[in-house]
Amino acid sequence: MSSDWAASALSWWQEAGVDTIVGEEPRNWLAPAPKPSAPTAVPAPPMPRTLDAFQAWLRDSPDLPFASPSAPRVGPSGDPASGLMIIVDMPSVEDVAAGQLLSGAAGALFDRMLNAMEGRTRDAVYLAPLSPVRSASGAIDPRSAASLAEIARHHIGLVRPKAVLLFGDSCAKALVGTAVAGARGRWHDLETPVGPIKTLVTIRPEKLLHQPGLKKTAWADLQMLMEGFRP
Repeated sequence: MSSDWAASALSWWQEAGVDTIVGEEPRNWLAPAPKPSAPTAVPAPPMPRTLDAFQAWLRDSPDLPFASPSAPRVGPSGDPASGLMIIVDMPSVEDVAAGQLLSGAAGALFDRMLNAMEGRTRDAVYLAPLSPVRSASGAIDPRSAASLAEIARHHIGLVRPKAVLLFGDSCAKALVGTAVAGARGRWHDLETPVGPIKTLVTIRPEKLLHQPGLKKTAWADLQMLMEGFRP
């Protein structure tokens, strides 16, 4: 069979519209194309199981929401053995500049709130952020909130406080499932890896500065905390 004949045959089939070689096995040409398989999710690395290692992880881990090489972090401070853990949502712009949570005017009000609680100071509580990294928007989206809540429950489990005080809507929604307005005024059992921890929700100091009329409400929350918690 000459090459000219083969070329002529191929040309004829091409003109006839045949552009695919069909094998001997039957095939359903009308079937939809198979969907590409979804990539397998890579599980997140486990969080450290000691408080010292976990605090270092908060300072350095690239796996935290909002983490980037240039994003500053403000970690927890105070005494983990105090029995009282206080959680805020994230560092403010002032906090990032000062290198500590609740700085500036909000921090001064927070110090007065602590002093009203039987003369406490920052050294007599354990103050921690829900997120040690400030987001670009200053807010926490729902997906990040879910991840941060898991991290916070692990953190609380390592500290094992007798009580937890949550400041503001972001912390309340992430950890007890509802905003301050619906969560304050009663104790919650916050589930952690070591079991439920008694938790109260109150108004964040920044909001009290802008709405001083709410200070009476916040003071009622602090009184409930003092009545239900003894170190």
